Amino acid sequence: MFKATPNPPNTDPTSPRKKLDEAAERALDYYLNPKPDKPEAATAPGQLFTVIKDVDTESLLANLSETLASANVMVSDLAFELEGSRRHFALGIQQLIELGTLLANRALDNVDPR
Repeated sequence: MFKATPNPPNTDPTSPRKKLDEAAERALDYYLNPKPDKPEAATAPGQLFTVIKDVDTESLLANLSETLASANVMVSDLAFELEGSRRHFALGIQQLIELGTLLANRALDNVDPR
């Protein structure tokens, strides 16, 4: 038996079935493929470094503490090779780095008390 069927089937955009399918697609997309609330900021053209978005606070503070310790050693070595006001300037920078290290370590202790 042969049945005449349009090829492709009629798809009227105003049909109730089509509207129901579109509504179902929107509902599924809303719950299964949510769009981010805030789009990620594009990096600046001259930006070389970035921090991964989902890094935990403890890791950030630990790396900050290590970076400040390295800077402290470099400035300390430099300060003892200098004379006069340049030495005082370098020692002032060293004190600021040391203060930053103390603050980072206290924040790290607040996040993960030992």
